[in-house]
Amino acid sequence: MLHNNKNAHFAALHKRPGTFVIPNPWDVGSAKMLTTLGAEALATTSAGYSFAKGVNSSVGTLTRTEVLSHAKEIIDATHLPVSADLENGYGDSPEEVAKTIELAIEIGLAGCTIEDATGDIDNPLYDKSLAIERITAAVETARRLDPNFVLTARAENYLFGRNDLDDTLERLLGYEAVGAHVLYAPGLPDVETIQRVCKTVNTPINVVAGIGLAGVTFGQLQTAGVKRISLGSALSRVAYGAMISTFNKILQTGSFDDFSNAASFSALDSLNRRADQFI
Repeated sequence: MLHNNKNAHFAALHKRPGTFVIPNPWDVGSAKMLTTLGAEALATTSAGYSFAKGVNSSVGTLTRTEVLSHAKEIIDATHLPVSADLENGYGDSPEEVAKTIELAIEIGLAGCTIEDATGDIDNPLYDKSLAIERITAAVETARRLDPNFVLTARAENYLFGRNDLDDTLERLLGYEAVGAHVLYAPGLPDVETIQRVCKTVNTPINVVAGIGLAGVTFGQLQTAGVKRISLGSALSRVAYGAMISTFNKILQTGSFDDFSNAASFSALDSLNRRADQFI
């Protein structure tokens, strides 16, 4: 019942007025802290998890088993609904994507994203017809197993230098037509383009902050019609960026001054303890 309630809550977030932010923890500690800080839902980040494991963040580096095991750790660390970045579904065929959705629902995820990137440098995107078939299989599996499961379909054109808005829109419209619950085209260049996407489709749009869009605010994205703002790997990169910068400063200047910006032991312990009270 708790699982069903969490999933229903996650689905409802996409139907209420306005825009919400879904942050992306990369480990159990960040999941607990973001929970305590007031997140309404969480989403995993394949790139952030890759950084934490010390492996390349390219599509396909992590296995389905690894990613679902990591997602289960996040689920168990919070009372909030969790969506997972499941990359391209860990298989080219619609059948493999369907199997990934089945496993995702089995471990208690409230939603996931499936992208149309192949992981092949020479042919980075699936043909449009196959990409739509893959999302069809994902949607049909979700409908059969959990009507509240939120399936997000991603069009990856802009992340692979294919800055073709018409093709991006055709892909998103194709995913919408087969029942995707949320649409997502990471890397869109500006608010005007995002607004056009939002006006073209009738399905909630996710936009990722932290990939381009320098200076763009929550208010601007909300005005443009965005329903959900994810943070992708940005929070993990902020954390790792601070570590890199601080250690470089120590090596180059001998100064430990940047430690003054660190969170205190008591603050971090408090965030984790408060999160544990909800589980």
